[in-house]
Amino acid sequence: MTHPQHEVLIIGGGVAGLSLALQVADHRAVTVLQPESSTRGASSWAQGGIAATLSPADCVEDHVSDTLTAGDGLCYQPAVRFTVEHGPQAIEWLLSLGVPFTRDTNSSASYPYHLTQEGGHGRRRIIHADDATGRAVTDTLMQHTLAHPGITLRHDLTVIELLNDANGQCRGALCLDGLGQTHQLLATDTILATGGASGLYKHTTSPHPATGDGMIMAAELGAELMNLEFQQFHPTCFYDPDGPPFLISEAVRGEGGKLIGTDGKRFMPAVDSRAELAPRDIVARAIDAEMQRTKSDYVLLDVRHLGSKAIQQHFPTIYAHCLTRDLDITHSPIPVVPAAHYSCGGIYTDLAGATNVTGLSAIGEVACTGLHGANRMASNSLLECLVFATSCAARLVKHPTQASSAAINERPVATSKLPPQQIASQHQQVKDIMSRQVAIVRSNTGLREAEHALDTLMAEIHRNTDTGTLSSTVSLKLVRLTQAIRLAQLSVACASARQESRGLHYSPDTPERHAEFAKPSRIRLNTTGSPTSNALKPVLKEY
Repeated sequence: MTHPQHEVLIIGGGVAGLSLALQVADHRAVTVLQPESSTRGASSWAQGGIAATLSPADCVEDHVSDTLTAGDGLCYQPAVRFTVEHGPQAIEWLLSLGVPFTRDTNSSASYPYHLTQEGGHGRRRIIHADDATGRAVTDTLMQHTLAHPGITLRHDLTVIELLNDANGQCRGALCLDGLGQTHQLLATDTILATGGASGLYKHTTSPHPATGDGMIMAAELGAELMNLEFQQFHPTCFYDPDGPPFLISEAVRGEGGKLIGTDGKRFMPAVDSRAELAPRDIVARAIDAEMQRTKSDYVLLDVRHLGSKAIQQHFPTIYAHCLTRDLDITHSPIPVVPAAHYSCGGIYTDLAGATNVTGLSAIGEVACTGLHGANRMASNSLLECLVFATSCAARLVKHPTQASSAAINERPVATSKLPPQQIASQHQQVKDIMSRQVAIVRSNTGLREAEHALDTLMAEIHRNTDTGTLSSTVSLKLVRLTQAIRLAQLSVACASARQESRGLHYSPDTPERHAEFAKPSRIRLNTTGSPTSNALKPVLKEY
């Protein structure tokens, strides 16, 4: 089924997508596709807050410097400065919408809202809503979205690929309904706000992590992907092999939480002078090393010394959740383990969210502007969503893509001979491969093994699929499995090409940084979407 032309089609309903919708809808008709409830996006699970230079004691230059340091020599400096300079404006916009940020009750406070400090930041600059900032921001944005007459919000369709025409222009999306039937949603401007690729890994900080489908769908249209090798692992996810994942905010360490091994000894001061406030890549590797040293499945995060009142005041969500896991964090330390959290790489865009494909934009975690470089600094993620939603909105309002009448390219959709349980098993194999060989530490041998295993999986899928037509009933699980393998292959290729250790990419084979690799990696699929040998060779070049 082909639907009428849409003005602006936004795929994803987290902070980035909803912020963009609200800032475009006064000027152009907007449709937002959000196939799952708002609680399922990564935005809602963000606990710590939003980094911005808000205090009189802080300044733009310090925030820029801290971000560049965390990015380990790979940040795109114009993107860093652009983001930081527009941070206060983004916070003012949220305040105008009524986001309930936590106020500072100290009568001598220089800023009316409480600011906390997190890893990599030299000052307190994280504005937050207790320890559930993502939920507070998302809920507020959703209230305004539902009330806006220019926004249509749809939960009934799931995007499986992007549409383009004979001129190579993006023309909307191909979607599935609940019965597996396909629908073409044509659009003048299409924006991806689909999140990152943490779902490629076995352990993540979100119960419903994105698997990078937005990235690979853009690549299938010819969009360039960048820095896929830099997958951030949050150092502290609640360790419970039988329960759902739950992130323990960076702010816990910012307020004085200490990491200790299962032998009861602190280990971070011996690793870095910043101890628990070192950037996430350093802390995650240190925890991984400590777990190997003690042969334990976790380490402990201790906040007991902060006192019961401070713990319950600053971390009510974490405190309450841990109680549901039979753990009172005022009396016992928290078992934690690193887990896949944030993709620093993604679809290469400019500072207004434009990709190299006409009619296609990308914002939020699915995009790669160069802001994060080789490692994202804590709480710069929601800031990025807000700032680039605003810049993208301004471009879409002032310079909308010219409508095209060229014929839509209709690519056949594959249907599978494999039973659903086998597709699910193969998807789990992808996660196992990535977690074992392409995680916090990856070696040349491990990357070669991952490449071979992923190629074997893709070959098996090709042997067991038929090419259907656009009217076929399609398996969403098969689509997502194929997309996951393709993106995993590209990520492995980028990691293999970076023969150094930098930021989130660490290899014991090449443990030092090298100047010739101080460039982002870029990679493309060929126009058919098949990962050929040429397509799987990333290049290192300047932003």
